[in-house]
Amino acid sequence: PCYLTYTNEATHKILRDNMDRAPMANGIIEGVGPRYCPSIETKILRFPDKDRHQLFLEPEGLHTNEVYVQGMSTSMPMDVQLAFLHTIPGLEHCHVMRAGYAIEYDCIDPTQLKPTLEFKAIRGFFSAGQSNGTSGYEEAAAQGLIAGINAALLLKGEEPVVLRRSDAYIGVLIDDLVTKGTHEPYRMMTSRAEYRLLLRQDNADMRLTPIGRRIGLVTDARWDRFLQKKAAIEDALTALHDATLTPSAAQNAALEEAGIAPIHTACTAYDLLKRTEVHYEQLRTALPDLPALTQEVETQVEIQSRYEGYIKKQMEQVAHMERLESKKIPENINYNDVPSLRDEAREKLAAIRPASLGQASRISGVSPADVSVLAVWMESQRRMQAAK
Repeated sequence: PCYLTYTNEATHKILRDNMDRAPMANGIIEGVGPRYCPSIETKILRFPDKDRHQLFLEPEGLHTNEVYVQGMSTSMPMDVQLAFLHTIPGLEHCHVMRAGYAIEYDCIDPTQLKPTLEFKAIRGFFSAGQSNGTSGYEEAAAQGLIAGINAALLLKGEEPVVLRRSDAYIGVLIDDLVTKGTHEPYRMMTSRAEYRLLLRQDNADMRLTPIGRRIGLVTDARWDRFLQKKAAIEDALTALHDATLTPSAAQNAALEEAGIAPIHTACTAYDLLKRTEVHYEQLRTALPDLPALTQEVETQVEIQSRYEGYIKKQMEQVAHMERLESKKIPENINYNDVPSLRDEAREKLAAIRPASLGQASRISGVSPADVSVLAVWMESQRRMQAAK
């Protein structure tokens, strides 16, 4: 069990009185800390109007009496830590096993990296983890996975894996880092993804298993299970489209018995499933010829039908972006040779050296007009080469 408690004015007074002793607050540590888990002294300075801050008391394990105070990270000296902890309800008589501490670490500028996480200037040298400017275990692990995959593929002489922003959150994470850089520890928030309707947990296998299979990370058994699930989804969708319902007395009686409102015009079972109150199992009750589905396949079928219009619109946006992504920019391009580019765009493009027009369009300071100028120039160069 975990417990909830709060700081109070006595806690805040001790912190304010000793603020000059905290490296996170007195200037000894200059680095920008993670935005989403600030130290308690940072909270006191940043939110002076708050008379209390929430703390979670979390047991460290089943076989220990240690409790972690979540929300109370600190760089204060040990005597101050003991003093303010004893002001908190539930911790009046606590003992400290290990003091809180602050860290400051450097990171590389991630715009030095290709989308494969290989350094642009050093062939075969890949970088992953918090040293690329991220905060959090999942972010670090995601980069390690991609860097490891691409290091292995480079040794084998095979094409690298670059996940697109529409493929996975890993794709959003890495694209943000290598295209925009970061001025504070980067956290992968869902709001950073413009295609998050496509990046759902229920379709992660549909999106990524074929990529894993191509690079040798998916076993035959897992691949067979994937193909069976994919076929089951496709068969169910086909059956739903093929099942036509007419507003007859018998048909409406069958629908009402299944808990579905009667119909007044002819429609397909697929159209009925778009109703938010209708579920696949209800349709099977009214239409026994529909195939039986596992729960995960049923969920996938319901989502695909119910959100079809929104998903289709997002896929059109992805297709537009992919047209830009498919137009690769030569690695040796000299942006000084491109006329009509604005100076800021020229400077940013030369610094980031994007791999495609799509990546170029996401660089801060590069406008759609700049991308158009670059696209026209690249096409003119291609035609000149073809004419030779």
